Amino acid sequence: FSTQHLSSATWFSHFCASARRFKSLAPPSSQTAVRSTSGDSLVRRLGLFDLILLGVGASIGAGVFVVTGTVARDAGPGVTISFLLAGTSCVLNALCYAELASRFPAVVGGAYMYSYSAFNEITAFLVFVQLMLDYHIGAASISRSLASYAVALLELFPGLKGSIPLWMGSGKELLGGILSLNILAPVLLALLTLVLCQGVRESSAVNSVMTATKVVIVLVVICAGAFEIDVANWSPFAPNGFKAVLTGATVVFFSYVGFDAVANSAEESKNPQRDLPIGIMGSLLVCISLYIGVCLVLTGMVPFSLLSEDAPLAEAFSSKGMKFVSILISIGAVAGLTTTLLVGLYVQSRLYLGLGRDGLLPSIFSKIHPTLHTPLHSQIWCGVVAGILAGLFNVHSLSHILSVGTLTGYSVVAACVVALRLNDKKGRESSNGWTSSWQEGVICLVIIACSGFGAGVSYRFSASVIFLLLSVGVAVIASAALHYRQAYAQSLGSGFRCPGVPIVPCVCIFFNIFLFAQLHYEAWIRFVVVSLLATAVYALYGQYHADTSTMIYQRAPESDSDSG
Repeated sequence: FSTQHLSSATWFSHFCASARRFKSLAPPSSQTAVRSTSGDSLVRRLGLFDLILLGVGASIGAGVFVVTGTVARDAGPGVTISFLLAGTSCVLNALCYAELASRFPAVVGGAYMYSYSAFNEITAFLVFVQLMLDYHIGAASISRSLASYAVALLELFPGLKGSIPLWMGSGKELLGGILSLNILAPVLLALLTLVLCQGVRESSAVNSVMTATKVVIVLVVICAGAFEIDVANWSPFAPNGFKAVLTGATVVFFSYVGFDAVANSAEESKNPQRDLPIGIMGSLLVCISLYIGVCLVLTGMVPFSLLSEDAPLAEAFSSKGMKFVSILISIGAVAGLTTTLLVGLYVQSRLYLGLGRDGLLPSIFSKIHPTLHTPLHSQIWCGVVAGILAGLFNVHSLSHILSVGTLTGYSVVAACVVALRLNDKKGRESSNGWTSSWQEGVICLVIIACSGFGAGVSYRFSASVIFLLLSVGVAVIASAALHYRQAYAQSLGSGFRCPGVPIVPCVCIFFNIFLFAQLHYEAWIRFVVVSLLATAVYALYGQYHADTSTMIYQRAPESDSDSG
């Protein structure tokens, strides 16, 4: 018994030591130099314009033609404010992403890699698993939507109308609804995976053409609709009050998700330290402008109470005798879903590449094709997983448990900015003093996250305003403690610096977790269950196979020259 107890204690000690490891990354200049000269590196072919189109391609899908009208039915013309509030929140998150992308400009992995450097190995692995589940289910769901829109576009031709079978479009249910067969969705996934395997230049070209197509169509829709606006439809602007506008902001927040894809292209950007922050912010500002333009046109053309729920924009133009715009909207929806799916598959493969290099996943995911310069095995794996899910299951029914990974990732990235700024000043303090300061900062961040969840639950279930104010008050006190108790160093290097640290990251964390509380309760269960399963996988595989060549087992002060 004593030997078994000792063995268990030794295993647990090893697990705790491994989980606390964090990655020490080189300064930006040496990161770029190392990767560009190594044989397993990707090829730097993405310019600034490519990165902006990458972000826009990931963010604007068919939702620009549907979500705007759906939310407007409750918020009225105030949906414009909903998109503006959500966009502002995303801009704050983007500022955090921009600093870290500039700080680590030559490292793939995005939120996973940032949390690996700022916190520890187990946190990074949990972030990856939560993100990846969102990506896999999301890719399958989008591919099914793309198949449905493609079939709808084909049925515009008289000879094909009503003759395309269900298993090509929406799916044919089998075994009492347990399975839902769809052939077209896996075929579309296979085609996009093939494009991505050919190289970043080819996939970027496809994304650029499709993104430009949908942006032009959105601009045409805005311009055509602008001549049909009746300003009387904008009054009252918020017919159901500000709460409906705020609730709308929590819904449309996810319409902006995708700008973080730019951060995952660090190793393929020509000038990452300069271009990544501009690409992240630029793509987000383009999306905000387009969404607000569509909202103003839609609510100005038709009274909000008469908007259709399924195809509000298309029916709004049809009611004005402009049916040709409906055809453009269908084409725009296909182009939008194609780019969203393409960029999603691209980001997945780069995340797998990062974990394969670090040893947390089998090394096959880290292999780069010698001539195509793409992570071929990772890319094919992502396509196969999404293809199986899309071909056999009605993954739309799982949409209510999505966005957990996104909100978790955004919150951790914001926390990384604060943690790394604290990390930057360690060379000026003693070991004990710096460790205590860093731990105090992390505790404050956790308190802010818990306060955001408490405020979100209070708002969701219409609890007494006292509970809401109490949660906000605790978050304000924790943020004030972070601001006044800590002396923040400037971010190392000459790249972009997020303004207002730590207040901006604190606001991001609070609002992201507030949104997390608005998700279906099954999403909360999914977060806990997936985290436990991911911890088990890490305990059985990851902790033993991680590449420890750049690992540090405990936080201690280093000289400024070693920081980064």
